[in-house]
Amino acid sequence: MTDTARARKLADRIRVVVAETLQRRIKDPRLGFVTITDARVTGDLREATVFYTVHGDETAREASAAALESAKGILRSTVGRETGVRFTPTLTFVLDAIPDTARHLDDLLVKARAQDAEVRSVAVGKTFAGEADPYRKPGEYDEELEGSVDAADEAEDE
Repeated sequence: MTDTARARKLADRIRVVVAETLQRRIKDPRLGFVTITDARVTGDLREATVFYTVHGDETAREASAAALESAKGILRSTVGRETGVRFTPTLTFVLDAIPDTARHLDDLLVKARAQDAEVRSVAVGKTFAGEADPYRKPGEYDEELEGSVDAADEAEDE
């Protein structure tokens, strides 16, 4: 049976160890400004996926990915030494898609704001097709009913 709390704790520890090792021990010039954003460990604690982002263009991303792949052995041995688990999980590095997704959502929000402003500019000076407030108010509805009830009562009396 898997212990998800233990896997979560190990993933958090792996994230910290990998980030510190990249900052202190790895001196690869291809390694750009890399940020370790998340780590996930499988339930059997055998495989770890480390998510990272790179500040820069596509060439910086490719160079950093190559540097991480070449430093995978050092990182794995450091993780094994620092965590003290029986079996050191294999590390897989995945470029995190969250910044690209956030940038895409920001672009969509800017586009929606522009369309809203366009609709607002078209609506300036326009009037409603019907009344400004087409809904009945509670007081108005009661007065109309009372008038029709009184007319119905008079019709019955005759």
